[in-house]
Amino acid sequence: MNLASLSIRRPVATAMLLVMVIVLGVFSLTSIPMDLMPSIELPVAMVMTTYSNSSPEEVENMVTKPVEAALASVEGLEALISYSMEGMSIVAVQFTMDTDMDFASLDMREKIALISDYLPETASEPMVMKLDMNSLPVVQLYITSDTMSLAELNNRIENSVVPYLERASGVASVDVSGGISEEVLIEFNQAEASAYGIDLATISQILMAENINLPAGNINRGSSEIIVRTIGQFESVDDIRNLPVTLGDYSMVRLGDIATVTQHYGDPSSVARIDGETAIGVMISKQSDANTVDVSDAVNKVIKQLEADNPELNFIIGSDSADYIKSSIMSVGESAVMGGILAVLVVFLFLRNVRSTLVIAVSLPTSILAAIAVMNALGITLNIVTLCSLTIVVGMLVDNSIVVLENIFRHRNNYDAHTAAEVGAKEVFLAIIASTATTMIVFVPIAVSKGWASMMFADFCWTIVIALAASLIVALTVVPMLCSKILQGTVSTEYLRIGEKRYKYKFLPKFGEFIIELTEKYEVAVKKVLGRRKKFIVACILIFVLSATLVLTVGFELLPATDEGSISISATFPYGTKLEDKDKVMREIEAEVLALPELSHISVTTDSLSALSFSESSTATVSLVSKEDRRRSTAEIADELQEKFDRITTADVSVSESSSIGSMFGTVDVSFLIKGQDRETLEGIGYDLIDRIETLDIVEHASLDVSEGSPQVLVKIDRTAASYYGITAYQLANSLSTAISGTSSTNLTVDGEEIAVKLSLGDSASASVESMKQIMVSSPIGTQVPVGQIATFEYSNAPSYIQRDNQTNYITLNVYVAGSTGQAQEVISLVDDYLFPEGYYVENSGSYETMMESFGELFKALMIAIALVFLLLAAQFESMLLAFIVMMAVPFAMSGAFLALFITGKALSLTSFLGLIMLVGTVVNNSILLVEFIKQNEEEMGVYDALVQAGKLRLRPILMSCVTTVVGMLPMAFGRGDGGEMLAPMAIAMIGGLMASTLITLFLIPVIYSIIDDRKNKKRNAREEKMARIKLLEEQWAMEDAQ
Repeated sequence: MNLASLSIRRPVATAMLLVMVIVLGVFSLTSIPMDLMPSIELPVAMVMTTYSNSSPEEVENMVTKPVEAALASVEGLEALISYSMEGMSIVAVQFTMDTDMDFASLDMREKIALISDYLPETASEPMVMKLDMNSLPVVQLYITSDTMSLAELNNRIENSVVPYLERASGVASVDVSGGISEEVLIEFNQAEASAYGIDLATISQILMAENINLPAGNINRGSSEIIVRTIGQFESVDDIRNLPVTLGDYSMVRLGDIATVTQHYGDPSSVARIDGETAIGVMISKQSDANTVDVSDAVNKVIKQLEADNPELNFIIGSDSADYIKSSIMSVGESAVMGGILAVLVVFLFLRNVRSTLVIAVSLPTSILAAIAVMNALGITLNIVTLCSLTIVVGMLVDNSIVVLENIFRHRNNYDAHTAAEVGAKEVFLAIIASTATTMIVFVPIAVSKGWASMMFADFCWTIVIALAASLIVALTVVPMLCSKILQGTVSTEYLRIGEKRYKYKFLPKFGEFIIELTEKYEVAVKKVLGRRKKFIVACILIFVLSATLVLTVGFELLPATDEGSISISATFPYGTKLEDKDKVMREIEAEVLALPELSHISVTTDSLSALSFSESSTATVSLVSKEDRRRSTAEIADELQEKFDRITTADVSVSESSSIGSMFGTVDVSFLIKGQDRETLEGIGYDLIDRIETLDIVEHASLDVSEGSPQVLVKIDRTAASYYGITAYQLANSLSTAISGTSSTNLTVDGEEIAVKLSLGDSASASVESMKQIMVSSPIGTQVPVGQIATFEYSNAPSYIQRDNQTNYITLNVYVAGSTGQAQEVISLVDDYLFPEGYYVENSGSYETMMESFGELFKALMIAIALVFLLLAAQFESMLLAFIVMMAVPFAMSGAFLALFITGKALSLTSFLGLIMLVGTVVNNSILLVEFIKQNEEEMGVYDALVQAGKLRLRPILMSCVTTVVGMLPMAFGRGDGGEMLAPMAIAMIGGLMASTLITLFLIPVIYSIIDDRKNKKRNAREEKMARIKLLEEQWAMEDAQ
């Protein structure tokens, strides 16, 4: 007893299982996590080390190089990239794709631990962290107030807003920008400090030693113990002012007598605005394993409560990642529902029977709900990729049910409904398993491979495999059971009288007559083609060759651009630009953006040196209204803004269309890493290449990412003079740092809030080199020595950061091309032909390199998929020859796909390439139906009649299968809604491939089969003639021997 028979004989049990699947599916649909993209773990980790007040060269020599040397032996290492900048070292380690990042991070920590003791004492402990794409900011919140000062607002946010946001479920961190912090400033006058012989480093030590509470132990009083504590902690600013300080002549004064002690708000380190209004920015990031939508919902719930509790505050959400995720999933979900409805309507159009259509209408959502339940159990999120897979597969999910239903219908004329259902399902049991297996197996190479494409589309592949498996089980259980019950009393006369036009159909008679006429015309056409086989083969070859050339014309790109309605503006300033000068430029940018009619929000952040971009840059994020509410695309608006901002001379302003999907692969079309030892030579090569590259018409812009020199004052210690006073280079550096930059030596605790206490000589200390020479340094014998007596000063120019790749210096040449990324090949050829000096060379990087690697991975997956399908077909037919005939559908599916991409103007991208791989497992199903019928009936009918009748009798199920799949993908092919642009090429490629392969293989399979059969017959006849001649000769020899 097979599965179908069991479901028919136990209808109640089958119905209960059906209800259970639907309930689990609905529950899973409401609880499955939603995200924009699948969870992607990049094989990259970083080591960050701070080395305060050190130049890039010092950071490179003292920190970066030792860390690089330690990490060079880490297992699985693919690339080692380092950035040395003022006060900070970042070493990024890229591993091979199959590396376990947890073990890799542990290995890195062990290597770093071995060299930690050899790093400078003032350097921080190196921090190892994995690059986690899942820990990105979720919500950018901006808070303003009409009644509070910026200082009061900052204090309120730090104490009454941030703690509540940090407690929201799934929140990893909350970062505040644009505010100002309260501090206690102890400021000395340069002249008075020199007169008193005061060394700020000594004052700092006094403050730390005095501001302390320590336990002194326990004393016994009777039968109890009492804790003894020493209380010295400052309780107010007056305690600091009244702190006694011993001068060089052993006289004692109050700190307030020799310095100005004030409690005030310090200078801002950054400026934030939203829609032109000064605000404080709050960046909320999620935990790596938390769901974006869930975190956003939790944060928004907290924000609503905060709005109610703080009516004097204005909460403005600048951006929320969940908004685009929800709208994208809603758009793709609508496409899936629309595709499902259209597929069911097509089935009704062909069957013209309400009960039969009802069977399909039940099987489709059941398969999808079952797939969602399994996805939820396996931890696969509902994202734009997995939902796309469900949308793509909607039309395919009914194929198995259609085949089973058609066969049951055919037997309904000879048997009762119960027997027809059992016999009909049993006959196609193995056939639909094999057919489904060929569709599923093409996804295995991608799902199990290691690479960008696999990380991106593994969940896509598994979702389709799960959905197809669910549809197969539904087709072999639910469909036969329903047919045995709801087809009672229904008799199909269509199969008995398929050629009679006089038959009156109950529903849609015109369409029924059209199908019959089409079937008869097909019969005539296939007979003509079988009579002109050579011409038809030549025509097919020409079609394939011509369509193959379209690959070169459609272009290539990594991923289709998506219009997310977000623009990123970055302004890069000369090193050392003051905050107020940066903000002036950002206000100019802001004014232009505020005039846009499509604007929703603009948020601006102006800050000091960025550790992430290694430059003096400030950013603005522009959010536009939805696509439906504007006439221009985001790219058009970005181009307009770039043209306007090119006129700004005080900063290099870059405007780009933001893409949460594309940003994972980088935003530069092609990058070149120019490598060598001498930095000046590297820059010379880079600028020479830019001059050559910009002569190409396809190039929009080329730039060299080089470190602009930053002016420096070098203070060189005179060791002879310094040793006379017993002063070391470290003491000199520490005194200069405290005097010029100030130092936070301790904290004052007021009402439970800690306020930094900062020491400074004020602007007078750094007003000029002469004033710096007057800064005092304390010697071990208690004398105060001016810096000018033990050091010399000179001006210098040094790089603001230093980059190294695999322990070799490099600079980056970025090139942006017009059109698709694939056009960058012309640029690469130019650079490859460049004659580099000895010891200097170039390596490719950027989106183009990622695209080529991903295309190579997918091409390998395509070849493996073709081989797997061939092996499966050969095993099914027990014939490699029949498997070859069936596989003839594949090249013409590729032809149709390329033609469809060409007509619609879509480039070949990762998504459309994935569509090509899907076609391999899909288009062979129609060929299987034809070859299976021919194989079963060629002995009874003869090969010629079997060839003609195969297409005639299988035309309707083939057309039904093709049309349901095509219309199921049509809504996605139009690319409507958020995120639709990325998925449209996949649907277009599949639609074109299915239509072309269906049309051609209906004629090509009979032609190829007949040619091969003729050759087999010729060989058989020749063999029989040979055997007959041999037999005749043997008889003659026997007669001669007898005589």
